[in-house]
Order: sequence, then structure tokens, then C-alpha cells
Amino acid sequence: MEKQLKVLDHPLISHKLTIIRDKRTTSKEFAETVDEIAGLMAYEITRDVRTRKINVETPLMVSQQSTLDQDIIIVPILRAGLGMVEGIRGIAPNAKIGHIGMYRDEETLEPKEYFCKLPEGLEDAYILVVDPMLATGGSASATLTLLKARGAKKIKLVCLVGAPEGVKAVQEGHPDVDIYLAALDEKLNEDGYIVPGLGDAGDRLFGTK
Repeated sequence: MEKQLKVLDHPLISHKLTIIRDKRTTSKEFAETVDEIAGLMAYEITRDVRTRKINVETPLMVSQQSTLDQDIIIVPILRAGLGMVEGIRGIAPNAKIGHIGMYRDEETLEPKEYFCKLPEGLEDAYILVVDPMLATGGSASATLTLLKARGAKKIKLVCLVGAPEGVKAVQEGHPDVDIYLAALDEKLNEDGYIVPGLGDAGDRLFGTK
């Protein structure tokens, strides 16, 4: 289980995470910083994307070099997950984008699907499910179940901040999926929000309440 969870402890990520935790941070700065954190995380997350060798003619000679041999598909969980897409796509500009809409019922805290549009080729793709917050783990687990039902095999879950409860739920339901976090926080409060967390990521990204 421990191998499945990877907390990316890096000074630049920690610094930018502090910015988005601050309640005084504006919506514009929040969105820009979420984008930057996602880009920084992308380097580590994509370390094991499949590659193949090709011949390239340099100014000096023909040389055998590596190129990507696998589609990367980024799947944001709507709507907050949208805030992480461009940061990762900046590192992998040819990545395809899928969208899955999940919302959390405020009374039961159970996830409800309301939208799903995915690219073809899930079976062989390298799939990154992105959502800033891993709270109860309900939406993430439901999204992973949906993707597997559509044929996805290589999936990673990428979040900025997670709670132990959410991590445990995903680990128990999907032990084959690696979880990447910028920070593992203390707990969930009685309302299901991550503590200390950073508030409602969707509201802060889009300036809503």
C-alpha cells in the first residue's frame, strides 16, 4: 500500500502549495499556481511512460534515441480538475483530454456521475486522473471504476492535497492505481472537507461560492 502512495516533497511544490492554501490568494493567482504545481508534478508522474527507440539524424550522425510510444490521456474530474490540465499538458502537449463529471452529494457525501466524454484507445493509454482534492475518495474511486469499465489499464490518480481517509478508500478499492499528492493533510472535518486543506478548490479556481 505504501508504494501506491507517492507524496512529492519538493521545495518548489511546497512553496506554491503554501500560496494556494492562503485564503487571501486571489482566484487568478490560485488558478495560475494550481497550474504550475500540476506542471511540476508531471515530471515525476510520467517517469514510466512507455518509450521506443527511433533513428534520428543529428548534425553529426544518425543516432538511436527515445520517443514516446504511448498516448497520454488526462482525465480531469469536473469541475475542479480542469485547473490542473494545462499544467500537465504544458509538459505533454500532445496529451488527449477526457472529461468525467462527478459531484458529491452534500448530505450522503456519495459521488454522482453527470458527464463522461473520453478519447478512444483507453486500453493502451497512460491515463492521469486529476483532481485538486482527494477528500473522501468517493469521486476518485467512482471515476477509476468507470475508466476500468471502459477498458483502461494504466491509470494514475494525481491530486494536490489528500486526506488519509480518501487515500485509504482509493487504496482499498483500487490497489493497482498509484496515487500522487503534493501534500497529505491531517484529516477530514465533520463536513467532509480536508483539514487544513485549501477550501473548495472549484470555488477558488472559478470565483464562485
